Amino acid sequence: MTGIRTASAEDCGRILQMIRALARYEKMEDQVVATEDLLREWIFEKKKAEVLFATEDGREVGFALFFHHFSTFLGRAGIYLEDLYVMPEYRGKGHGKALLKRLAQITLERGCGRLDWQCLDWNERSIAFYRSLGAEALDDWTGYRLSGKTLEEIAK
Repeated sequence: MTGIRTASAEDCGRILQMIRALARYEKMEDQVVATEDLLREWIFEKKKAEVLFATEDGREVGFALFFHHFSTFLGRAGIYLEDLYVMPEYRGKGHGKALLKRLAQITLERGCGRLDWQCLDWNERSIAFYRSLGAEALDDWTGYRLSGKTLEEIAK
């Protein structure tokens, strides 16, 4: 049976394990520079994000990391789901759906206008899962990013 619990600062090691597992799955493991100390600082001390765990028999089998953003069109905040990951051996058991259900509840409880996220375009299994829940793809939008040296250069 799936359980959902909110992560605490003591969970930083497990959060980092999940992030690394997700990065491996996305073929981006070399990009993970997060540490337990950074996670503790930014998630639990600065309170810039939140984490939920999906559990089975007391074991963390998936996670969702999210934070608030703001929609000028709606005039209120929304929730942005940065990461959703379920360990391969626990997929298909409802853990991902349970995490999204709890996030939808949190979105409504906080009076937020929407729940947003992105998905890699090659991740057909996840795309099918999201669409099965009624999620809409934002095909008219293209994501952009400034990071690393480019970010530093533009900031000068």
